[in-house]
Amino acid sequence: MAPGESLTLTIVVPAFNEERRLAATLATLCDYLCRQPWDWQVRVVDDGSGDDTARIAESFASTEPRVVVQREPHRGKGGAVKAGLAAAPGEYRFICDADLSMPIDEIARFLPPLAAGFDVAIGSREGRLARRVGEPAYRHLAGRLFNFMVQRLALPGIEDSQCGFKMFTAKAVSAIFPRVTVDGWGFDVEVLAIAREQHLGVIEVPIEWHYRADSQLSILRDGAGMLRELLRIKWRVRRGVYKASL
Repeated sequence: MAPGESLTLTIVVPAFNEERRLAATLATLCDYLCRQPWDWQVRVVDDGSGDDTARIAESFASTEPRVVVQREPHRGKGGAVKAGLAAAPGEYRFICDADLSMPIDEIARFLPPLAAGFDVAIGSREGRLARRVGEPAYRHLAGRLFNFMVQRLALPGIEDSQCGFKMFTAKAVSAIFPRVTVDGWGFDVEVLAIAREQHLGVIEVPIEWHYRADSQLSILRDGAGMLRELLRIKWRVRRGVYKASL
């Protein structure tokens, strides 16, 4: 971003059956963004929801033109994120979970001048400056075990690949997401593996994170599938698939 140039930001909110909390999330996002000196857009990507998620988002958008609703067929969070980031207009493009488990004012920590010289900035719930609030011990343990596997197989040195808050530059989106093949929960690992294979700068941003008991991720239900995806990602890295030119 050139000196004096206005920062352009798109916040992509992947949403699947989020009718209970989406309106409050959009209100919080817009209230915060309206107080910032940025050119911004909030893009809600409805992942083929079976409830009123899209209708609620469209009702909100009718009164705030900087909220855009993008309807997609159900493919999983990875597919929704990929579609939303590809359509986003901002120089900086931020993935934001619909549960808003990170305090909204921490977005500034992912942007210049607080963060600089990066292509991908990922929220981290680990490390000295990070803070987890209300998370059960069993959930934290399960997450750390999965991260151990992630580091051993695909992403050595990355403390928290699965946090749902990530910032990408437009350059990073163009380099990474046409190569993404995973639509499920393992897409976070693949995205970061591709970023490394494309020699992009990745930084971790320690955040405050609040556990939500109604999270759609289940370690028991989704863990085996995530491990299978992880092994496929490892295979692609070894084969040099992510280094290939498009």
